[in-house]
Amino acid sequence: MPISANNLLQELQERLPSLSPSQGLVARVILSDPQAAAVATVEELAKRAGVSMPTIVRTCRSFGYISVRDFMVALAQSYAANGSHLHRSVLATDSTADVASKVIHGAISSFRELIQSIDAKVIDDITDRMAIAERIDCYCVGAASTFIANELQSRLFRLRVQSNAIFDAHQQLVSASTLGPRGIAFIISHVGRMPYTLDAARYARTHGATVIALTQSGSPLAEVADLVLAISGPQDPLRPVGTETHLAHLIIIEILMVRLAQKLGPVAVHDLQHFKQLMQEYGFDSNINAVDSESKPIKSG
Repeated sequence: MPISANNLLQELQERLPSLSPSQGLVARVILSDPQAAAVATVEELAKRAGVSMPTIVRTCRSFGYISVRDFMVALAQSYAANGSHLHRSVLATDSTADVASKVIHGAISSFRELIQSIDAKVIDDITDRMAIAERIDCYCVGAASTFIANELQSRLFRLRVQSNAIFDAHQQLVSASTLGPRGIAFIISHVGRMPYTLDAARYARTHGATVIALTQSGSPLAEVADLVLAISGPQDPLRPVGTETHLAHLIIIEILMVRLAQKLGPVAVHDLQHFKQLMQEYGFDSNINAVDSESKPIKSG
């Protein structure tokens, strides 16, 4: 007999320790994002779990369902009946350990998809242009994007790349009009639909600047950009940009900055080491107590 649809998610969680290693991988992928799993093909689900397609079939049958389709219908019904409005895979009856496991495994699943979707050529095209840019202005929309834009600008600053982080609509237009052919408008907006930022993107392009977008695939912002870093994160019940998407943005920024430092060469690496040493000497980013700055001269070079 198949497991009741209302109890399927709970049964997946409870039987997880007793499943075979390969079926356990399938169950974890399903539990990390039941909504996405319910509409995925057998091939997509197998790819996410890192198993064969017959393993997906066997997993569904182990819960009493003759076909994968019947299992997925029951999964969708189970999520509709029990899904949480706090996190896409957490049930109301989950323990603290269950919540921690589901949130972490959800992030791991998203990272697996991210590494498969990264386009190395796009990364190199972007960092090639960054390496010779006269100025890189980072535009952002909303709290999550503002954090990412500030992080990007801070990392560029440490590489001695002229840059700004701009969230004001008017200032974005001013920036777009002054970037020129050797300037870059790096726009961060996962939703990618804010009209004033789209206007700034178009305006920057008409003045010869390169427009780079960190957004979801198919967004209006992706359509107007020269180069797109496409991030496809799972939907969050409460926010436009969920934690996993936010983390994916940070990882993309890290990849870009490491690749850019490689292209800028030994001088960039020397500067980064010098800045780290300077911060440590003055007690910033260090466990050592800061020395009175008035009694410690600042070293040059």
